[in-house]
Amino acid sequence: MSHKRIPKRKVAIAAGSVVALGAAAILLPNANASQDNSSDAAPKTLKATDASDLASQLQDLLGQAFAGSYYDSGSQQLVVNVISGENNNVIVQAEKAGAKVREVDNSLAELKTGAQTLKTDATIPGTAWALDARTNKIVVTADSTVTGAKWNQLESTVQGLGADMATLKKSAGTFKPFVSGGDAIFSQVEGGTVRCSLGFNVTASDGAPAFLTAGHCGVAAKQWSDSETGEPIATVDQATFPGEGDFSLVKYDDPATVAPSEVNVGGGQIVQIVQAEEATVGTQVFRMGSTTGLKDGTITGLDATVNFQSETDPSGVDTVTGLIQTDVCAEAGDSGGSLFTQDGGAVGLTSGGSGDCTVGGETFFQPVTTALAATGATLGDAGAGDAGAGDAGAGDAGAGDEGAVDPSASAGDEGVGGEEIGGEAVDPSATAGEEQQGAGDDLNGTGQEDQTGNGADDGSQLTGSH
Repeated sequence: MSHKRIPKRKVAIAAGSVVALGAAAILLPNANASQDNSSDAAPKTLKATDASDLASQLQDLLGQAFAGSYYDSGSQQLVVNVISGENNNVIVQAEKAGAKVREVDNSLAELKTGAQTLKTDATIPGTAWALDARTNKIVVTADSTVTGAKWNQLESTVQGLGADMATLKKSAGTFKPFVSGGDAIFSQVEGGTVRCSLGFNVTASDGAPAFLTAGHCGVAAKQWSDSETGEPIATVDQATFPGEGDFSLVKYDDPATVAPSEVNVGGGQIVQIVQAEEATVGTQVFRMGSTTGLKDGTITGLDATVNFQSETDPSGVDTVTGLIQTDVCAEAGDSGGSLFTQDGGAVGLTSGGSGDCTVGGETFFQPVTTALAATGATLGDAGAGDAGAGDAGAGDAGAGDEGAVDPSASAGDEGVGGEEIGGEAVDPSATAGEEQQGAGDDLNGTGQEDQTGNGADDGSQLTGSH
């Protein structure tokens, strides 16, 4: 587990290099901004991390003229939306800063007002909506349980917003909180074992070593272990779910615990986490889960609201707001796991979604930046030494020490074997189970894990908001 000092090959993701694990087939981005100075207003070629930073700066600069932004991975440019008719010196400054400016019809305020209408008139279990800067619309999604009168209600509400404001689509799966992620963690509760996952190690506001995970995990159980039959090693300090987020701060019981800022991606490899990063639509991201291994996808929406069916009230709704929407796949056993970028930016914690890693689907994540602000924690471990990558930057295995990956490397089982991270090859015969806890069975809160290293999830899920 990442909180222990275990000798392993330290493999950092270098700035501009690529994680090419799982089914991912990734193009190598430029490491630096474009040096083309043929026009002062020409959009710059940017890494996703730099684009995220620029987007935050331009939002402050543009004020009410700012209508969202997204990262165009094809051109590697930041596209900033501005309200139609705005053509002033501030926009000129945005172009000079390196962004591509696009005029749109809907302001952020108008889109948020539309989302409020959905909340008031269509808070139905199995629905979700998010702001998509690429279309300048609210994208509303209904899962397979939304039928009959509920579908008519949702459809009528979306139509009332207008086709230029909102779109409606169906999802084949069912929205549900997922369980587990990077490193499996367990808690014994009445009725069986609850399984979740460590997201990112952090330092609590009082200096204690801690980690972030999903809020529905912290609500489900108070004490957590790094093995199904082991003694508790950490205790929940704060938990939010449902409501304004889905995150927990869990403190290690031993104050001397070394909790390096890294993600275990299996196969004896780790990814150094060097900073917390704001989500940007269009950015490619990677999710680590103890059930499905390392998967990649794209951020598709921000400020997402998800209406989960309440597990305690059959007619109730557990509404969670402020999430990130993605097309990254996930399955039961992946909650709480880490969402990060190829440059070592911590982006999110797995919350829930629909579908699986066979047919795909939507997956929602708790933004790390929001969780850190709410809990008062800081990313990284102040005492992790050479293995840590706290807020000040990576240690001796930090970003920039390794080279780019070979795009032709072949993927291993569960996206773990047969690839390179930062230039170091992985044993093609390695599997997800050999370097991490087996995926095990999640059956109505009494999941049993295969400790042989060959764990496999049977597709079941916990019946509860875990």
